Amino acid sequence: RSYLSLFTIETLLCTNSLVCVSHFQIHFNHFFFFFFFFFFFTRFTNFAVTFVGSISLMAERVHPADSPPESGQFSGNFSSGEFPKKPAPPPSTYVIQVPKDQIYRVPPPENAHRLQYLSRKKTNRSSCRCCFCSILAAIFILAVLAGISLAVLYLVFRPEAPKYSVEGFSVSGINLTSSAPISPKFNVTVRARNGNGKIGIYYEKGSTVDVYYNDVDLCNGALPAFYQPANNVTVVKTALTGSKIQLTTAMRKEMRNQLSKKTMPFKLKINAPVKIKVGSIKTWTITVKVNCDVTVDNLTAPSKVVSTKCSHDVDLW
Repeated sequence: RSYLSLFTIETLLCTNSLVCVSHFQIHFNHFFFFFFFFFFFTRFTNFAVTFVGSISLMAERVHPADSPPESGQFSGNFSSGEFPKKPAPPPSTYVIQVPKDQIYRVPPPENAHRLQYLSRKKTNRSSCRCCFCSILAAIFILAVLAGISLAVLYLVFRPEAPKYSVEGFSVSGINLTSSAPISPKFNVTVRARNGNGKIGIYYEKGSTVDVYYNDVDLCNGALPAFYQPANNVTVVKTALTGSKIQLTTAMRKEMRNQLSKKTMPFKLKINAPVKIKVGSIKTWTITVKVNCDVTVDNLTAPSKVVSTKCSHDVDLW
């Protein structure tokens, strides 16, 4: 910078042209020399700093320790008792030891056992699933076939339930003026109507017939066994008896009140085992349950049925 200032001052103070030109050339040569010297000096300084830094990094780098010798390889020098040392690797060289299984991609043995266990479990699960699906399919097919069969039978035979009514209901043996136990007797006439055109009904043994007053069982009996063909009306008579039935004072009073109105209500219950005949085939035993509300005008033998209402139910099993 001082050199340039001096050069500028001399240029301004110069009066002789020839002398000024010579001075200018001399100063220009000096300036060019100093410029190139400064340029090469800075380049050399940067290179020296970079080289020294790389040498220090290489000196500080630590190489991995040598691996121990493999089994079966021994040194010939047994006097020292040590294995020969391997030559140190060249600079910037690293030794990485990788297991052979990872190089060849060999799975561990436990993976094979796990794969075998999972495959066996999947096979068992798939077989159970197939068996379950087969059972469901069989049940579905059987249900469809049963529904089709029932629909065909219904369309062919047009079944209808039989109808029941009480034709006669006579009472005797009930004394309401005394507090002694009673032994009532009932003669019941039941009318059964089978309106099926192709179905017959077998009334089996083992039926029960009971008469109740306010849930008190007064007497019991049974229907006779008989066969009722198709499109038939059958009237059945049965005798019912009771023994030593104790009536409460309130019940006797209530029955006397009903008798004065000539409306003595009773309840008739019938359980009858039957078999249905379709062509030449008999079904299993079915229980028919008949419940009738019967009202009579008197408690003597020539009593008259004032009203009757019957309902029935069927137990298929």
